[in-house]
Amino acid sequence: MAMKLEPAEYRDEVAVADGGWSTILRERLHPLRDLPEGLCLRQPEAVQSLTREYVQAGARFITTNSFALNRLALQARGAREDVRALNREAARLARQAVRNSPVHVVGSMSSTGRILGVREAADSDVADALTEQARALAEGGVDAIVLETFFELAEAVLAVRVVKDAVRLPVIASMSFDSGPQRTRTLMGAEAGECAARLTEAGADMVGCNCGAGASEALPAVVAIRAATDRPLWVKPNVGLPLLEEGRPVYRESPEDFLAAMRPLIDAGANIVGGCCGAGPEHIRRLAAWVAAHRRD
Repeated sequence: MAMKLEPAEYRDEVAVADGGWSTILRERLHPLRDLPEGLCLRQPEAVQSLTREYVQAGARFITTNSFALNRLALQARGAREDVRALNREAARLARQAVRNSPVHVVGSMSSTGRILGVREAADSDVADALTEQARALAEGGVDAIVLETFFELAEAVLAVRVVKDAVRLPVIASMSFDSGPQRTRTLMGAEAGECAARLTEAGADMVGCNCGAGASEALPAVVAIRAATDRPLWVKPNVGLPLLEEGRPVYRESPEDFLAAMRPLIDAGANIVGGCCGAGPEHIRRLAAWVAAHRRD
């Protein structure tokens, strides 16, 4: 059963979200020759198992395993998946796995991979792809949509507007900042404070950052975002940068080191906190335990 999400309730609170999906599923099912999101149809038990582990670890926001399931991103990867069916199933699996737990299921959407600034795709084509995914996730029963790991501000702003028009759900807008001297710029040069202001103006109900160079590098971006918006902050950084072992990325940052890096981000005003690439259930367990012991008054 869906839980209504009221974003304003989190403006002065701290709650815990889940960790990574693709990286953890690839680690567990190595070698994984399938799209991680395709596991929703082909190995649903693996997806639901990870969902339950995150809930048991203390996560109160669970993202669906649907990150790149938009038509344009799938085309770029040569995949011929049924976009609507996969997104609906990703949402259904998450909803079924959390059952009656006090957990919000958030539909994960990411960039189409087409850069609007150089006209790799028409705005209307990007809008159609994002609208299709958002509606399928809503049909599957999500409580909100998170637009995550966007690196082009124009696409992120467009995504907020079209998703808000497509579904009657809260929209979380999260960009990735890993460039510039203080890691406060996207790969395309947009500054964190400017992004937060523009996304707020576009109608985002929560604003934030995810992925990037790791939790220990995220503080300047979080400070800039907090100064530029009154919306609750969604913050889910990587657990550091990966090492290449036998040709595949491996994340070695311990749960203790991840927690140590997350605490300043909470002090700086982060409201919904979790992990991205490399963050597994134990990282979230340590974070949730600390948050429970240090609730804001």
